[in-house]
Amino acid sequence: MFIDQVKIFAKGGDGGNGMVAFRREKYVDLGGPAGGNGGHGGNIIFQVDEGLRTLMDFRYNRKFEAPSGGKGLTKGCHGANADDLVLLVPPGTTVFDNETDLVIADLIHHGDRAVIAKGGRAGRGNMSFATHKNPAPSIAEKGEPGQERELRLELKLLADAGLVGFPSVGKSTILANVSAAKPKIAAYHFTTITPNIGVVATEDRRSFVLADLPGLIEGAHEGHGLGQQFLRHIERTRVIIHVIDMGGTEGRDPYEDYLAINKELASYRYQLMERPMIVVANKMDEPMAEENLARFREQVGPDVDVFPVIAELNEGLEDVMTRAMDLIETTPEFPIYSEEEIEEVVVYKYRSDEEGFTISKGNENVATRTTEWILGGERLEKLFKMTNFDHEESVERFARTMRLMGVDQGLRDRGAKNGDTIWILDYEFEFMDEE
Repeated sequence: MFIDQVKIFAKGGDGGNGMVAFRREKYVDLGGPAGGNGGHGGNIIFQVDEGLRTLMDFRYNRKFEAPSGGKGLTKGCHGANADDLVLLVPPGTTVFDNETDLVIADLIHHGDRAVIAKGGRAGRGNMSFATHKNPAPSIAEKGEPGQERELRLELKLLADAGLVGFPSVGKSTILANVSAAKPKIAAYHFTTITPNIGVVATEDRRSFVLADLPGLIEGAHEGHGLGQQFLRHIERTRVIIHVIDMGGTEGRDPYEDYLAINKELASYRYQLMERPMIVVANKMDEPMAEENLARFREQVGPDVDVFPVIAELNEGLEDVMTRAMDLIETTPEFPIYSEEEIEEVVVYKYRSDEEGFTISKGNENVATRTTEWILGGERLEKLFKMTNFDHEESVERFARTMRLMGVDQGLRDRGAKNGDTIWILDYEFEFMDEE
């Protein structure tokens, strides 16, 4: 089964928790801290495997989570770093962030790798918090949660040239005659329901990859027929081979067909019309073919390459393939994503003037005259998740850090009073104004 688009959930491994431990040593307060740091969580990495052709492996298993780092150990020993989870994808796979619709990675060549979801950093053990003022701290961090992402994977075939045209114009017949591919061929529309690819060898021993795409119809870019589902597979091609039924066997005008398909290509992504195009006038053995071809040449002008062929008899196809090969060798690759569509990885250093938290007002309880306040923000939520509330010193450190961030003052400024309920994620606290 040809699967070329899936949605999955990916989560990097959580960092391992730091440990609170003490060693017994003479003349050292409480024996001295001996709790080690945890290990780093594993990343989720996508890697291209040229042996794969579809995204079938992601059809039924759509949730992936990398292993977590090991917990910190006594005697200052670090926990084990987790192994990365490497997922294999076929060449031509594009990874999108499903929430922002930005491109995370465009994986083309065999062996290409990209970190899709980062593992969390290790939590620090109490050895890391020792100071001259507090030589034996009972503080340890939990590991940082791994990055969570909703992803959309799209496969766009790696073909040098693509066959396009209305249904039943002979695209599959051409592919079958010029390569070893065995597409289904029948005398009805939409015989081809999945893209087919084959390797074409020209007489002068050059070769390229040719894709046969399911037939387009008017309105394909809006979802009519099978066009929208498979138009993405022509985006990577350097040359478009436009196949036209020059015999008019279905009562359509060849020139109108030519204009209609070009309109669909332009409406999908305007870059498609920047590619060189070869027009294949097929079914030249039909009674009206020669007359239609003469009129067609006048309508399109001398700048359009038109090759008359009889695909069923394999007549004229070698000239088409040679011309396609010449164009492929002289045409550069076309970028299929703009800079605005690609997710940028930017490292921001901490700035003390950045709040790092949000405050929103929740429900009001008329009976108790209290209000609910909801705290959010990436930095605050990460601090909360990495705090070990089993140790009093860790709780005090969390409260102290919130004050330094300005959370307490921010609540006062919004009108929070003693006894009000504070929510962080799914946890509830009572606001105590000690100012």
